Amino acid sequence: MRAEPLSRPHAYHAEGPVWWPEWGGLRYVDMLAGDVLQLGESGSVTRTHVGKVAAALRPRAGGGAVVAGERGFLLGRADDLSDLVAGPDLWSDNGIRFNDGACDPAGAFYCGTMAYAATTGAGSLWRLGADQAPAQQVLTDLTISNGLGWSPDGRTAYLNDTPTRTVSAFDWSAETGLTERRPFVTLGDDVEGNPDGLCVDAEGGVWVALYGGSAVHRYSPEGSLDAVIELEPTQVTACTFGGADLDTLYVTTSRENLSDDEQPLAGSLFACQPGVRGLPALTYAG
Repeated sequence: MRAEPLSRPHAYHAEGPVWWPEWGGLRYVDMLAGDVLQLGESGSVTRTHVGKVAAALRPRAGGGAVVAGERGFLLGRADDLSDLVAGPDLWSDNGIRFNDGACDPAGAFYCGTMAYAATTGAGSLWRLGADQAPAQQVLTDLTISNGLGWSPDGRTAYLNDTPTRTVSAFDWSAETGLTERRPFVTLGDDVEGNPDGLCVDAEGGVWVALYGGSAVHRYSPEGSLDAVIELEPTQVTACTFGGADLDTLYVTTSRENLSDDEQPLAGSLFACQPGVRGLPALTYAG
């Protein structure tokens, strides 16, 4: 299958798409510009600037959004993001930033980190609970924490640590959190690119964006490759299901480190209908 562009190139490093009807559809980030983007009619895109970095966002159950900034979280109740309030920085090292995140079935928001220099072992995963108690590190010794999602029954979570070329699976429950980390898929030498963002469909298939690979791969719940979505740009960053029936796969791309005359569609938003439906976005309960 092939994904086709929905927009002109407009983002330097688009990431983190999420569909939420109360927002009017699809939002995602131009991460290093610090902007939240919203897809409009006929491929138009509007921007809301939220800070130096806009790493990831998710809807709040009572309205508004939670956004991961560079080193802390922002919270607001307005669906237009006009009342976002930044919380405290969670660390002092300005060489580390948030990168990608998602909510668990109990309503906590997780977001992973990485070093700007992609230093091995400098990344971690943080959890902001629904009670808005101070966020806590729940995993360390990651490098580029990416692509977080949960299975339809909520019992399994998936996480990418991009340079390892491995998608990890975890057991998850509201009481114990993420436990029993194990490899789910390790990309072979015949696969181009590294695992970036991911999402999970209603059948339990795991869709993995391949940064540098011009593709999104679908893996069955057993870990077998069973579908490939091709794109023209190489730097495929993330994917999510949306649309009224959650049957459209939206895919973000990046033109980070590309010259102006390279890959003219890089930085565009792409979409296709792969024949399965996605899951509604999990919301932040705080």
